[in-house]
Amino acid sequence: MSHLLFPAHPPIVAAIRDRDEGFPIRRIFCVGRNYEAHAREMGVAVDREAPFYFTKAAEHFVASGSTVAYPPGTSNYHYEIELVAAIGKAGFRIAQAEALDHVFGYACGLDMTRRDLQLAAREQRRPWDLGKDVEDSAVLSAIVPASAIGHPHRGQIELRLNGDTRQSSDLSMLIHAVPAVVTHLSRYYHLQPGDLIYTGTPDGVGPVVAGDRIEGSIEGVGTIALTLGQPE
Repeated sequence: MSHLLFPAHPPIVAAIRDRDEGFPIRRIFCVGRNYEAHAREMGVAVDREAPFYFTKAAEHFVASGSTVAYPPGTSNYHYEIELVAAIGKAGFRIAQAEALDHVFGYACGLDMTRRDLQLAAREQRRPWDLGKDVEDSAVLSAIVPASAIGHPHRGQIELRLNGDTRQSSDLSMLIHAVPAVVTHLSRYYHLQPGDLIYTGTPDGVGPVVAGDRIEGSIEGVGTIALTLGQPE
């Protein structure tokens, strides 16, 4: 192979707090319905047996503080704040006692969702891709290494829309905590450095419109912000 048909896309790189190095994003896995109160508000039964997942393309990464256009094809675009675990060590069929050894650090994430398209797909028993795998929908704060903060298993998680609190819960309310998710996911994928796991959102999700400002925080992890611009 002598040359490429068109230029290769550059690496997708997230910031690491207080470091010059970046975190190259490989894959983005997202856990669905991982807070009981959120499952109830979505009108579905809680499944405590095992987590389930959907994915987002790494290209949909957006750094905290950005302004993004309101996406096409929806009139019901929702925010979801989440704890994100960043994988820093490869593993397959990882024992739960060793799961946290594979986590480099943590960040605040926003899983932005075309809710109307997601719910339409759910009703038809079709994949959620149009609702979830949305351009500019994987918002991420700077990753903070676990070596600096440990592995948070409790602490307030909160989201504010235009200054009004809309989501407020605690990480201890996760149905499947980070070690369990890493262990379960590694049964089906060879986890690699650069993989991100969005661990699910609490209740209180809701719509945004162009001009809205989202701000969120996770105790001990950091803050996140996003502004919705006009549709393109």
